[in-house]
Amino acid sequence: MAAQEPSPPSSLEGNKPGFPKKILANSLEDKHLCNSCQKVLRRPLQAQCGHRFCSFCFNKIVSSGPQKCSTCIKEDLFEEPTSILKQGGAFPDNAARREVEALAAVCPNEGCTWTGTIKEFEVQVNAKQTGRRLQAPSLMSVKFLKCQASHEGNCDFMIILCPSCKELMRANEQERHNERECPERTLNCKYCKEPFLLKNIKAHDEICPKYPMICEGCAKKKIPREKVEKEKIHDHERQCSYEHLNLLLHFIMGIKVSLESLQPQSLEVASHKLQELHQSLRDLELKMNQLGGAGAAPMQGACAPTLTTSFTPLPSAMGAALELQLQSEKTKVAELSRRCQDLELKVSTFENIVCVLNREMERSCTTMEAYNRQHRLDQDKIEILNNKVRQLERTVSLRDLSIVEMDGKMREMSAATYDGIFVWKISDFTKKRQDAVAGRAPAMFSPAFYTSKYGYKMCLRIYLNGDGTGRGTHLSLFFVVMRGHSDALLKWPFNQKVTLMLLDQNNREHIIDAFRPDISSSSFQRPVSDMNIASGCPLFCPLSKLDSKNSYIRDDTIFIKAIVDLTGL
Repeated sequence: MAAQEPSPPSSLEGNKPGFPKKILANSLEDKHLCNSCQKVLRRPLQAQCGHRFCSFCFNKIVSSGPQKCSTCIKEDLFEEPTSILKQGGAFPDNAARREVEALAAVCPNEGCTWTGTIKEFEVQVNAKQTGRRLQAPSLMSVKFLKCQASHEGNCDFMIILCPSCKELMRANEQERHNERECPERTLNCKYCKEPFLLKNIKAHDEICPKYPMICEGCAKKKIPREKVEKEKIHDHERQCSYEHLNLLLHFIMGIKVSLESLQPQSLEVASHKLQELHQSLRDLELKMNQLGGAGAAPMQGACAPTLTTSFTPLPSAMGAALELQLQSEKTKVAELSRRCQDLELKVSTFENIVCVLNREMERSCTTMEAYNRQHRLDQDKIEILNNKVRQLERTVSLRDLSIVEMDGKMREMSAATYDGIFVWKISDFTKKRQDAVAGRAPAMFSPAFYTSKYGYKMCLRIYLNGDGTGRGTHLSLFFVVMRGHSDALLKWPFNQKVTLMLLDQNNREHIIDAFRPDISSSSFQRPVSDMNIASGCPLFCPLSKLDSKNSYIRDDTIFIKAIVDLTGL
């Protein structure tokens, strides 16, 4: 008899703890739980004490050195050295891994209706191939990654963190959040097309060269800032001369009103100034007479008419000039009044057109609002129907999973025996042997069999390419004691003789190995997990016997027989 040596942990260990319990579509069994994180096993390892851990959890426990198994202590089964957890002291339990990965699963993210198996849920990407594809991104590389990635990392309902504003959202809302809701999002200016942060929109508007400005003269809008700042306003003045003349008209009309209100006062002031001028001239003549005396009398007589002739026409000349100027202003005002009337007529026409357009717009808005209301009602109905369809699909999926599970249990029950004798038929031997050599499926478990209906529960474990000391040279066959429903009624440790046989299909020379259990080994104590550590024959049959022509393989099938001695039961 030889006990199976624990294999070192696989190099493909997971970097995550177990799956959440709510991922399972059916009821949870204790054998599928990690003894550390109490979640569903992810890439399970089995320690020497028989307890299972997630690869991540086991490595975390032993990272600081050997540790005592807390589950052994809790169950009062602690014994050294088997209950000491240490690096390299556990082997990948591929059988348990296949069981877990085959379990029916649902997505734990709220609102997601995905169903499948845990294997389909877990993200598994081939690192080498992915790296090679990513060196030259293309449509093929995108498709390649999608086919390699499973549901766990690609669920649309997964809660993620916005890297900019740190807000939590669903994955399917990320695009809308980045485009419409994120306060830290980047926008493109609709005028200059340059990018800027939403919070800096006001600062950008103040420096944007394409930002629309307003003409101070005519109030015209949508003049780019760069044209105003670079003194290109003259182009605008030439293009908008009509609007500027219209403003000039209103300005002159205002001046006209002011002149009409001020004209009488201006004439009075001018008349008063003329009177003062005449008075000054008379005073000057009087002084000249006094200075000249009598001798100056003839000169005074000659000068007086001259002065009178020179200054008397002055008032009438200024009035004529003022009258001429006033007549010219009246002509201009009349022309401007005529143009103003034309503009008022055009404005009235435009106002009528705008009124008609406004009425049409109101009717269109009313119709559009009615259509929108009906559209919202239709969308609500569609959403209700979609929810009902999703619920029905999920119910049908759960029923299908239950039927599959029941079929598996029925097949297991039909293959079980209750007399301690079990014959295991292994078909497709060549393919399974190749899988074992390649490491894809190094070990296989047989269906369970019993010593009686309420007796010990057992199974066989075979390595088609050998295990431990027989790896690559022998076929290794082990006997496994499993946890059964009647274990409390049975005698422990298990102490019945076990005979293992590779049947010669010509019934001539069977390969036989028998052993009696070592009652001190943990492999034959009452199981505390789904199954104990396997024990048996790592050098059961040389592979050379199976490679040449032989009578053990026929139609690519071999038969393994196990006989448990029932003496004393």
